[in-house]
Amino acid sequence: MARILIVDDSPTEMYKLTEMLEKHGHQVLKAENGADGVALARQEKPDAVLMDIVMPGLNGFQATRQLTKDAETGHIPVIIVTTKDQETDKVWGKRQGARDYLTKPVDEDTLLKTLSAVLAG
Repeated sequence: MARILIVDDSPTEMYKLTEMLEKHGHQVLKAENGADGVALARQEKPDAVLMDIVMPGLNGFQATRQLTKDAETGHIPVIIVTTKDQETDKVWGKRQGARDYLTKPVDEDTLLKTLSAVLAG
């Protein structure tokens, strides 16, 4: 299955997302902030990234922009997974290069369908 990088500073969210993905055979990589997420994505080249927005230091919008604008990582689809559910946040997330935008708490079926869609291209 796919190698998915989760970038989230919440241990609870990290646990929930990891459980959902591993249960369906995906391999999970983890980063607790935007800067570590960008570095790990460059190093490991995961198949997709699940990106939180509200994190200390480099936030998810900034990290998404760095990944999607970089020649090395621009092909990796980023899905924003956040509690921020305003339409302006969704528009801004897509403008940073995110392929999709999910609002927490994420339902397992929605997560897997969205992941399948972005992995299929």
